[in-house]
Amino acid sequence: MRIGVLKEIKENENRVAIVPSGVDALVKKGHEVYIEKDAGVGSGISDDDYKKVGATILISPREITKISEMILKVKEPLKSEYELFERDQILFTYLHLAADKPLTAALKTSGVTAVAYETVFDKKGQLPLLKPMSEVAGRMSVQLGARFLEKHGGGNGILLGGVPGVPNGKVVIVGGGIVGLNAAKIAVGMGADVTILDICTDRLRYIDDVFAGRIKTLVSTSLNLKHELSTADLLVSAVLIPGAKAPHIVTEEMVKGMKKGAVIIDVAIDQGGSVETIDRITTHENPVYEKYGVLHYSVANIPGAVARTSTFALTNATLPYTIKLADKGLDALREDEGFAQGLNVMKGLITNKSVAEALGETYTPIKELLK
Repeated sequence: MRIGVLKEIKENENRVAIVPSGVDALVKKGHEVYIEKDAGVGSGISDDDYKKVGATILISPREITKISEMILKVKEPLKSEYELFERDQILFTYLHLAADKPLTAALKTSGVTAVAYETVFDKKGQLPLLKPMSEVAGRMSVQLGARFLEKHGGGNGILLGGVPGVPNGKVVIVGGGIVGLNAAKIAVGMGADVTILDICTDRLRYIDDVFAGRIKTLVSTSLNLKHELSTADLLVSAVLIPGAKAPHIVTEEMVKGMKKGAVIIDVAIDQGGSVETIDRITTHENPVYEKYGVLHYSVANIPGAVARTSTFALTNATLPYTIKLADKGLDALREDEGFAQGLNVMKGLITNKSVAEALGETYTPIKELLK
Protein backbone atom coordinates (compact mmCIF):
# COMPACT_ATOMS: atom_id res chain seq x y z
CA MET A 1 0.00 0.00 0.00
CA ARG A 2 1.09 3.60 -0.63
CA ILE A 3 1.00 5.47 2.68
CA GLY A 4 1.28 9.24 3.03
CA VAL A 5 2.13 11.23 6.16
CA LEU A 6 1.10 14.89 6.26
CA LYS A 7 2.79 17.67 8.19
CA GLU A 8 0.47 19.01 10.91
CA ILE A 9 -0.66 22.59 10.34
CA LYS A 10 -2.68 23.24 13.51
CA GLU A 11 -1.12 26.09 15.49
CA ASN A 12 1.81 24.89 17.61
CA GLU A 13 1.12 21.26 16.70
CA ASN A 14 4.55 19.65 16.44
CA ARG A 15 3.61 15.98 16.55
CA VAL A 16 3.91 13.71 13.54
CA ALA A 17 1.96 10.55 12.74
CA ILE A 18 4.88 8.14 12.37
CA VAL A 19 8.49 7.76 13.55
CA PRO A 20 11.38 6.26 11.57
CA SER A 21 11.04 2.84 13.20
CA GLY A 22 7.43 2.74 11.99
CA VAL A 23 8.47 3.63 8.46
CA ASP A 24 11.12 0.91 8.62
CA ALA A 25 8.51 -1.68 9.65
CA LEU A 26 6.17 -0.72 6.83
CA VAL A 27 8.86 -0.60 4.15
CA LYS A 28 10.17 -4.03 5.17
CA LYS A 29 6.66 -5.39 4.60
CA GLY A 30 6.68 -4.04 1.04
CA HIS A 31 4.72 -0.81 1.54
CA GLU A 32 5.69 2.60 0.17
CA VAL A 33 5.83 5.53 2.60
CA TYR A 34 5.70 9.18 1.54
CA ILE A 35 6.46 11.90 4.11
CA GLU A 36 5.72 15.58 3.62
CA LYS A 37 8.89 17.67 3.88
CA ASP A 38 9.74 18.71 7.48
CA ALA A 39 6.76 16.78 8.90
CA GLY A 40 8.86 15.43 11.75
CA VAL A 41 11.02 18.46 12.55
CA GLY A 42 8.85 19.58 15.47
CA SER A 43 9.37 16.20 17.12
CA GLY A 44 13.12 16.20 16.50
CA ILE A 45 12.94 13.89 13.44
CA SER A 46 14.65 15.07 10.25
CA ASP A 47 13.82 14.24 6.65
CA ASP A 48 17.14 12.38 6.50
CA ASP A 49 16.03 10.20 9.43
CA TYR A 50 13.05 9.12 7.34
CA LYS A 51 15.06 8.71 4.14
CA LYS A 52 17.51 6.37 5.87
CA VAL A 53 14.71 3.86 6.50
CA GLY A 54 13.24 4.02 3.01
CA ALA A 55 10.70 6.87 3.03
CA THR A 56 10.29 9.23 0.09
CA ILE A 57 10.10 12.93 0.96
CA LEU A 58 7.61 15.02 -1.04
CA ILE A 59 7.27 18.79 -0.96
CA SER A 60 3.53 19.46 -0.75
CA PRO A 61 0.47 17.93 0.91
CA ARG A 62 -1.21 17.69 -2.49
CA GLU A 63 1.61 15.49 -3.80
CA ILE A 64 1.17 13.25 -0.76
CA THR A 65 -2.59 12.83 -1.06
CA LYS A 66 -2.56 12.34 -4.83
CA ILE A 67 -0.23 9.36 -4.63
CA SER A 68 -1.34 7.73 -1.36
CA GLU A 69 -3.99 5.13 -0.66
CA MET A 70 -3.88 5.82 3.08
CA ILE A 71 -3.15 9.12 4.84
CA LEU A 72 -1.78 9.29 8.38
CA LYS A 73 -2.18 12.37 10.54
CA VAL A 74 -2.27 13.27 14.21
CA LYS A 75 -4.94 15.97 14.43
CA GLU A 76 -8.19 16.40 12.54
CA PRO A 77 -7.96 18.09 9.12
CA LEU A 78 -8.38 21.86 9.14
CA LYS A 79 -10.47 23.77 6.60
CA SER A 80 -7.52 24.31 4.24
CA GLU A 81 -7.04 20.53 4.11
CA TYR A 82 -10.65 19.56 3.35
CA GLU A 83 -10.06 19.39 -0.41
CA LEU A 84 -6.99 17.18 -0.17
CA PHE A 85 -8.64 13.82 0.32
CA GLU A 86 -9.66 11.38 -2.39
CA ARG A 87 -12.69 9.09 -2.67
CA ASP A 88 -12.15 5.70 -0.97
CA GLN A 89 -8.81 6.87 0.43
CA ILE A 90 -8.27 5.80 4.05
CA LEU A 91 -7.71 8.65 6.52
CA PHE A 92 -6.34 7.46 9.86
CA THR A 93 -6.09 10.18 12.55
CA TYR A 94 -7.83 11.80 15.51
CA LEU A 95 -11.13 13.26 14.27
CA HIS A 96 -13.44 14.22 17.20
CA LEU A 97 -16.33 14.66 14.76
CA ALA A 98 -19.09 14.99 17.36
CA ALA A 99 -17.95 18.56 17.97
CA ASP A 100 -17.12 19.41 14.35
CA LYS A 101 -19.99 19.48 11.88
CA PRO A 102 -18.07 21.27 9.07
CA LEU A 103 -15.33 18.63 9.06
CA THR A 104 -17.89 15.82 9.11
CA ALA A 105 -19.66 17.36 6.12
CA ALA A 106 -16.37 17.70 4.24
CA LEU A 107 -15.42 14.08 4.88
CA LYS A 108 -18.85 12.92 3.70
CA THR A 109 -18.53 14.95 0.52
CA SER A 110 -15.03 13.67 -0.23
CA GLY A 111 -16.05 10.01 0.00
CA VAL A 112 -13.00 9.29 2.15
CA THR A 113 -12.94 6.32 4.54
CA ALA A 114 -12.25 8.08 7.85
CA VAL A 115 -10.99 5.96 10.75
CA ALA A 116 -10.66 7.84 14.06
CA TYR A 117 -8.01 6.94 16.61
CA GLU A 118 -10.29 7.96 19.47
CA THR A 119 -13.07 5.43 18.77
CA VAL A 120 -10.94 2.32 18.18
CA PHE A 121 -11.56 -0.27 20.91
CA ASP A 122 -9.40 -3.21 21.95
CA LYS A 123 -10.53 -6.62 23.19
CA LYS A 124 -10.69 -5.28 26.77
CA GLY A 125 -13.18 -2.60 25.74
CA GLN A 126 -10.57 0.12 26.21
CA LEU A 127 -9.41 2.91 23.86
CA PRO A 128 -5.80 2.00 23.04
CA LEU A 129 -5.12 4.87 20.63
CA LEU A 130 -6.58 7.51 22.93
CA LYS A 131 -4.84 6.20 26.04
CA PRO A 132 -1.29 7.49 25.45
CA MET A 133 -2.44 11.03 24.70
CA SER A 134 -4.84 10.91 27.66
CA GLU A 135 -1.87 9.99 29.84
CA VAL A 136 0.11 12.94 28.51
CA ALA A 137 -2.80 15.40 28.74
CA GLY A 138 -3.68 14.25 32.26
CA ARG A 139 -0.15 14.73 33.52
CA MET A 140 0.25 18.05 31.75
CA SER A 141 -3.07 19.40 33.04
CA VAL A 142 -1.75 19.74 36.58
CA GLN A 143 1.61 21.04 35.38
CA LEU A 144 -0.24 23.71 33.38
CA GLY A 145 -2.62 24.47 36.23
CA ALA A 146 0.29 25.02 38.61
CA ARG A 147 1.83 27.49 36.15
CA PHE A 148 -1.33 29.55 35.74
CA LEU A 149 -1.97 29.56 39.48
CA GLU A 150 1.20 31.61 39.82
CA LYS A 151 0.43 35.31 40.24
CA HIS A 152 2.21 36.35 37.05
CA GLY A 153 0.24 33.63 35.24
CA GLY A 154 -3.00 35.33 36.27
CA GLY A 155 -3.89 33.00 39.15
CA ASN A 156 -4.30 33.54 42.86
CA GLY A 157 -0.65 32.87 43.75
CA ILE A 158 -1.09 29.38 45.14
CA LEU A 159 1.69 26.78 45.38
CA LEU A 160 -0.04 23.42 44.99
CA GLY A 161 2.32 21.67 47.40
CA GLY A 162 2.11 24.41 50.00
CA VAL A 163 4.84 24.74 52.64
CA PRO A 164 4.89 23.91 56.38
CA GLY A 165 2.35 26.08 58.14
CA VAL A 166 0.48 26.98 54.93
CA PRO A 167 -2.36 24.94 53.39
CA ASN A 168 -1.72 22.96 50.23
CA GLY A 169 -3.49 23.97 47.05
CA LYS A 170 -6.70 22.06 46.31
CA VAL A 171 -7.09 20.16 43.03
CA VAL A 172 -10.50 18.83 41.99
CA ILE A 173 -10.55 16.27 39.17
CA VAL A 174 -13.86 15.42 37.49
CA GLY A 175 -13.63 12.01 35.85
CA GLY A 176 -11.58 9.08 37.07
CA GLY A 177 -10.52 7.66 33.71
CA ILE A 178 -7.05 7.71 32.18
CA VAL A 179 -6.84 11.51 32.15
CA GLY A 180 -8.10 11.84 35.71
CA LEU A 181 -5.86 9.09 37.07
CA ASN A 182 -2.77 10.64 35.49
CA ALA A 183 -3.71 14.12 36.65
CA ALA A 184 -4.03 12.73 40.17
CA LYS A 185 -0.56 11.15 39.99
CA ILE A 186 1.05 14.50 39.27
CA ALA A 187 -1.12 16.43 41.73
CA VAL A 188 -0.34 14.00 44.55
CA GLY A 189 3.32 14.08 43.60
CA MET A 190 3.27 17.86 43.94
CA GLY A 191 1.75 17.54 47.39
CA ALA A 192 -1.65 18.99 46.54
CA ASP A 193 -4.92 18.28 48.34
CA VAL A 194 -6.68 16.14 45.70
CA THR A 195 -10.30 15.11 45.20
CA ILE A 196 -11.55 12.91 42.34
CA LEU A 197 -15.23 12.66 41.41
CA ASP A 198 -16.65 9.95 39.18
CA ILE A 199 -20.05 8.36 38.62
CA CYS A 200 -18.66 4.81 38.90
CA THR A 201 -18.12 3.60 42.47
CA ASP A 202 -16.00 0.66 41.28
CA ARG A 203 -13.66 3.12 39.60
CA LEU A 204 -13.48 5.16 42.81
CA ARG A 205 -12.60 2.00 44.76
CA TYR A 206 -9.79 1.30 42.32
CA ILE A 207 -8.46 4.85 42.61
CA ASP A 208 -8.66 4.69 46.40
CA ASP A 209 -6.59 1.48 46.32
CA VAL A 210 -4.03 2.93 43.90
CA PHE A 211 -3.43 6.00 46.04
CA ALA A 212 -3.79 4.21 49.38
CA GLY A 213 -6.15 6.83 50.76
CA ARG A 214 -3.94 9.80 49.88
CA ILE A 215 -6.75 11.42 47.89
CA LYS A 216 -10.45 11.94 48.54
CA THR A 217 -12.94 10.16 46.27
CA LEU A 218 -16.55 11.24 45.83
CA VAL A 219 -19.46 10.12 43.69
CA SER A 220 -20.00 12.78 41.04
CA THR A 221 -23.28 14.50 41.78
CA SER A 222 -24.20 18.10 41.14
CA LEU A 223 -24.26 18.84 44.88
CA ASN A 224 -20.88 17.20 45.57
CA LEU A 225 -19.26 18.93 42.63
CA LYS A 226 -20.62 22.35 43.57
CA HIS A 227 -19.36 21.93 47.12
CA GLU A 228 -15.86 20.84 46.07
CA LEU A 229 -15.48 23.56 43.46
CA SER A 230 -16.29 26.31 45.95
CA THR A 231 -12.89 25.73 47.60
CA ALA A 232 -10.89 24.49 44.59
CA ASP A 233 -7.76 26.21 43.32
CA LEU A 234 -7.52 24.01 40.22
CA LEU A 235 -10.24 22.10 38.38
CA VAL A 236 -9.21 19.44 35.87
CA SER A 237 -12.26 18.41 33.84
CA ALA A 238 -11.60 14.96 32.38
CA VAL A 239 -15.02 13.71 31.29
CA LEU A 240 -15.15 11.58 28.14
CA ILE A 241 -17.87 9.65 26.35
CA PRO A 242 -16.16 7.83 23.44
CA GLY A 243 -17.04 9.47 20.14
CA ALA A 244 -19.74 11.66 21.67
CA LYS A 245 -19.86 15.35 22.49
CA ALA A 246 -18.77 15.93 26.08
CA PRO A 247 -21.67 16.80 28.41
CA HIS A 248 -21.64 20.03 30.42
CA ILE A 249 -20.90 18.61 33.87
CA VAL A 250 -19.57 21.87 35.32
CA THR A 251 -22.28 24.52 35.10
CA GLU A 252 -21.99 28.27 34.85
CA GLU A 253 -23.40 28.56 38.38
CA MET A 254 -20.62 26.30 39.71
CA VAL A 255 -17.95 28.40 38.02
CA LYS A 256 -19.43 31.59 39.46
CA GLY A 257 -19.07 30.01 42.90
CA MET A 258 -15.34 29.27 42.48
CA LYS A 259 -12.60 31.37 44.06
CA LYS A 260 -11.24 34.34 42.12
CA GLY A 261 -7.93 33.39 40.56
CA ALA A 262 -8.77 29.70 40.41
CA VAL A 263 -7.90 27.80 37.22
CA ILE A 264 -9.92 25.42 35.02
CA ILE A 265 -8.21 23.02 32.61
CA ASP A 266 -10.79 21.35 30.33
CA VAL A 267 -9.09 18.33 28.77
CA ALA A 268 -12.29 17.37 26.93
CA ILE A 269 -12.39 20.55 24.84
CA ASP A 270 -11.66 18.66 21.60
CA GLN A 271 -14.95 16.83 22.20
CA GLY A 272 -16.82 20.08 22.83
CA GLY A 273 -15.81 20.66 26.45
CA SER A 274 -17.50 19.66 29.70
CA VAL A 275 -17.44 23.12 31.34
CA GLU A 276 -20.39 25.33 30.44
CA THR A 277 -18.41 28.59 30.61
CA ILE A 278 -15.86 27.42 28.07
CA ASP A 279 -17.14 28.96 24.86
CA ARG A 280 -14.00 28.88 22.72
CA ILE A 281 -10.99 26.77 21.85
CA THR A 282 -7.73 28.47 22.77
CA THR A 283 -4.18 27.88 21.51
CA HIS A 284 -0.77 27.24 23.03
CA GLU A 285 0.08 30.82 22.01
CA ASN A 286 -2.88 32.32 23.89
CA PRO A 287 -4.08 29.51 26.15
CA VAL A 288 -6.27 31.16 28.80
CA TYR A 289 -9.05 33.67 29.23
CA GLU A 290 -10.89 34.90 32.30
CA LYS A 291 -14.57 34.53 33.08
CA TYR A 292 -16.14 35.29 36.46
CA GLY A 293 -12.62 35.81 37.80
CA VAL A 294 -11.61 32.24 36.94
CA LEU A 295 -8.92 31.40 34.37
CA HIS A 296 -10.13 29.00 31.66
CA TYR A 297 -7.62 26.88 29.71
CA SER A 298 -9.14 25.22 26.64
CA VAL A 299 -6.32 24.21 24.28
CA ALA A 300 -7.47 21.31 22.09
CA ASN A 301 -4.05 19.76 21.48
CA ILE A 302 -2.41 19.76 24.91
CA PRO A 303 0.06 16.94 24.08
CA GLY A 304 1.39 18.99 21.16
CA ALA A 305 3.35 21.07 23.67
CA VAL A 306 5.56 18.07 24.46
CA ALA A 307 5.73 16.88 20.89
CA ARG A 308 8.60 14.44 21.02
CA THR A 309 7.26 12.53 24.01
CA SER A 310 3.76 12.58 22.53
CA THR A 311 4.79 11.50 19.04
CA PHE A 312 6.67 8.45 20.23
CA ALA A 313 3.94 7.53 22.75
CA LEU A 314 1.23 7.86 20.11
CA THR A 315 3.02 5.93 17.38
CA ASN A 316 3.85 3.11 19.80
CA ALA A 317 0.08 2.62 19.99
CA THR A 318 -0.98 3.36 16.41
CA LEU A 319 1.67 1.45 14.46
CA PRO A 320 0.19 -2.06 14.91
CA TYR A 321 -3.14 -0.76 13.58
CA THR A 322 -1.46 1.13 10.74
CA ILE A 323 0.33 -2.06 9.70
CA LYS A 324 -2.96 -4.00 9.75
CA LEU A 325 -4.61 -1.42 7.50
CA ALA A 326 -1.61 -1.38 5.15
CA ASP A 327 -1.47 -5.17 4.93
CA LYS A 328 -5.18 -5.90 4.68
CA GLY A 329 -7.00 -2.70 3.78
CA LEU A 330 -10.63 -2.72 4.94
CA ASP A 331 -10.38 -6.43 5.71
CA ALA A 332 -8.51 -5.32 8.86
CA LEU A 333 -11.77 -3.75 10.02
CA ARG A 334 -13.89 -6.71 8.97
CA GLU A 335 -11.71 -9.04 11.05
CA ASP A 336 -11.61 -6.88 14.20
CA GLU A 337 -14.86 -5.52 15.60
CA GLY A 338 -13.07 -3.15 17.97
CA PHE A 339 -10.95 -1.72 15.18
CA ALA A 340 -14.07 -1.37 13.03
CA GLN A 341 -15.58 0.95 15.64
CA GLY A 342 -12.90 3.43 14.63
CA LEU A 343 -14.70 3.87 11.30
CA ASN A 344 -16.59 7.18 11.51
CA VAL A 345 -17.34 8.10 7.89
CA MET A 346 -17.43 5.94 4.75
CA LYS A 347 -18.95 6.45 1.30
CA GLY A 348 -20.51 9.72 2.45
CA LEU A 349 -22.26 8.10 5.43
CA ILE A 350 -21.73 8.46 9.19
CA THR A 351 -20.93 5.08 10.72
CA ASN A 352 -20.48 6.10 14.37
CA LYS A 353 -23.74 6.30 16.30
CA SER A 354 -22.51 8.82 18.87
CA VAL A 355 -21.27 11.16 16.15
CA ALA A 356 -24.54 10.90 14.22
CA GLU A 357 -26.60 11.60 17.35
CA ALA A 358 -24.43 14.56 18.36
CA LEU A 359 -24.80 16.13 14.92
CA GLY A 360 -28.46 15.22 14.39
CA GLU A 361 -27.66 13.13 11.31
CA THR A 362 -28.46 9.66 10.04
CA TYR A 363 -26.45 6.75 11.41
CA THR A 364 -25.48 3.88 9.11
CA PRO A 365 -24.28 0.71 10.91
CA ILE A 366 -20.73 -0.26 9.99
CA LYS A 367 -21.77 -3.83 9.14
CA GLU A 368 -23.89 -2.55 6.26
CA LEU A 369 -20.79 -1.06 4.59
CA LEU A 370 -18.24 -3.73 5.45
CA LYS A 371 -20.15 -6.67 3.99
